[in-house]
Amino acid sequence: MKATCDFCKTEYSLESGVRGRVQCAVCGHEWVISPASRRGAWLTFIAAATAALAAIVFSIAVITRHQARAAADARPLVATITNIRSVIDASGVSHFVVSGRVTNQSAEIYGVPDLIIVSRDDTGAEITRQKFMPSATLLDSGASVDFSHTLSAPSDGVKKITVELKDQAE
Repeated sequence: MKATCDFCKTEYSLESGVRGRVQCAVCGHEWVISPASRRGAWLTFIAAATAALAAIVFSIAVITRHQARAAADARPLVATITNIRSVIDASGVSHFVVSGRVTNQSAEIYGVPDLIIVSRDDTGAEITRQKFMPSATLLDSGASVDFSHTLSAPSDGVKKITVELKDQAE
């Protein structure tokens, strides 16, 4: 263990575990050597644990971003429903009007395929499947196009409506 005189800065090598009052052989100054503090060890441990936690959080962020990018590359176009409303035709039959948006989440231009609106009953069984063409044929990177389609089948028994892209539905 190293000890240094506070007055003249003379350095001494002492056996570990030495404590108490000591006197400098050069200047005669006296000072007290106390046992080594465990505080430094705890601070080192906390700093190491914090660094390890930061590395883990950084790794998770990088992996999550990579997976999101891979998902965007695998499914560049995403179709979502934004509104479903009921209308009644001239003969008094109720139909659904489905509105939504197709978004290109990739960095490339993509062609927009036909959209398929699927109606399901309360058990999840398919009632109808209707295909229609969206208003745009190409979508730039990050761009969106809105759609609206009136289902030709009556709305009786329909409990859930979903939208699919033709290329992903097949």
